[in-house]
Amino acid sequence: MDNFQIETAQNISIEQNVAGIMERILAFLIDLSVIIIYLVMASLVMAGLGEDSGSQMMYYLVLGLPFFLYFLLWETLWDGRTPGKALLQIRVVKKDGSRPGFSNYLIRWLLRFIDISLTFGGVAVVTILFNGKGQRLGDIAAGTTVISEKKKVGLHQSLSVDIPENYQPKYPQVTVLSDADVQQIKNLYQTAVREGQHHIIISLSEKLTELMDVKPDERPVDFVRRVINDYNYYTMQ
Repeated sequence: MDNFQIETAQNISIEQNVAGIMERILAFLIDLSVIIIYLVMASLVMAGLGEDSGSQMMYYLVLGLPFFLYFLLWETLWDGRTPGKALLQIRVVKKDGSRPGFSNYLIRWLLRFIDISLTFGGVAVVTILFNGKGQRLGDIAAGTTVISEKKKVGLHQSLSVDIPENYQPKYPQVTVLSDADVQQIKNLYQTAVREGQHHIIISLSEKLTELMDVKPDERPVDFVRRVINDYNYYTMQ
């Protein structure tokens, strides 16, 4: 699995894990299985209804349209995921790590016919392997990539922090956050402290205040650190 540096809106570099080629192939095979199951079940239902219950056009719409639009609809409506991608914990994002718009999904879907359909995936595989950023032709044109959301366990990336035995938490509201949220907060906080980017800490503090619906009475840097510590306290019990 390769790593890919993205730039956030605050110009901070964050390392993303590019989805491996085998993960993407397996995700595609799962999605293909879902499509086949749908086609078989829909065909049986349509056959059971009989020819008099609908026109031939309706038959083609029920079978063909979901198959034709499968990837476009799923990725657009499910934040860059399809059932296959969700099971493999991979997702389509823009190169800066943000959520793609419909135009991005549309472009990569249109080029799917060249990347995958017409070449049986050959162009996609070769492009991904040589690109180094997890991009097939559709991704390059759309400005997207596919990342893995699986957590890499390590001391640097761990959520855990050292908390004294007599530690007294202050914000039980931290439980509204997820592990992924706190991991990103911790990464941004550590980078901002290390590089003296106080405006990032202020932005984090303001966002956390809004999400948790609290009114901190400490400095932004102390508040963000307290949130990280409190989250560990409540989730590690």
